[in-house]
Amino acid sequence: MPTYKGISSEAFRHPLDRQAEQALRSLPGFDFVARKFVEFFAERPQLVYLMGNTIQVGPRQYSTIYQMFRECVRDLDIYPEPALFLEQNPQANSYALGQEHPYIVINTGLLDLLNESEIRAVLAHELGHIKCNHTILIQMAMWTMSAASVIGELTLGIGNFVSQGLIYAFYEWRRKAELSSDRAALLVVDDLNPVMSSMMKISGGSIKYANECSLQEFIRQSENYQALDTDGLNQVYKFLIYNGAQGTMLSHPFAVERVHYLREWAVSEEYQQIKQGNYQKSAASGAVEVTAETSQNEVDALHHQIEELQREIDRLKRGT
Repeated sequence: MPTYKGISSEAFRHPLDRQAEQALRSLPGFDFVARKFVEFFAERPQLVYLMGNTIQVGPRQYSTIYQMFRECVRDLDIYPEPALFLEQNPQANSYALGQEHPYIVINTGLLDLLNESEIRAVLAHELGHIKCNHTILIQMAMWTMSAASVIGELTLGIGNFVSQGLIYAFYEWRRKAELSSDRAALLVVDDLNPVMSSMMKISGGSIKYANECSLQEFIRQSENYQALDTDGLNQVYKFLIYNGAQGTMLSHPFAVERVHYLREWAVSEEYQQIKQGNYQKSAASGAVEVTAETSQNEVDALHHQIEELQREIDRLKRGT
């Protein structure tokens, strides 16, 4: 497997990812949400949960997975090594989060469904999120939308600052960020097929009928999906589906779309140059930086709002 010593995330970051992030950061309310996120979000409770309720992968715990993981960390030149956890969950899924202590969680459903090359592609994909420093923005998006939906617009004082446009922008960026991480997977695995087949299996793979699942047919499906854009109405439908027309906004692009973008990049001059060692190098941790610049008065006022909200919730619970 190739190793990309000193590679910067900007060497492989998808331009749509970069553009979507810039659009997100330019919207009114983003800076305010960023400050509140830094104040109130703590990643340690989630790490405590993972330590208590999952299996941490290491040299003597899922050693085969750990060896693949270490090689991916080396190949993308990520330091320090993130933590890797395996969660008992039949859903074929994985995610990367954490800022000060980044970590990756892999569901057991993925290990049961994918072969080793495909598992390596998933590990490299999640490490791509960490390399690009996507994790803080992903957490910020999750925190913002959870705060806005679970307790209501008064939560943490963000109601007057979080517009529907900002939420759309968060989701749009999350979808585009996946394209950069797909590129990281291709760089590490150095074979387009396992990366695409992992996407296919996560979309609708079956262990029992695996021999009846064709990657070439899935690629053909991807091409047919792109051809739908010749009808302008289909483009409208795609936009609506991505943005909640069926009840929920989508955080990932459709797998067939990801296959399309990745196949384009696999034959590009940019990809070939990176493979030959001609890539942007730096110790950069990514383009996204979120810092807190909040006065003590603002913090005190926010705590007062929360206390008032809690008292109102308690009153409603008592039915008084």
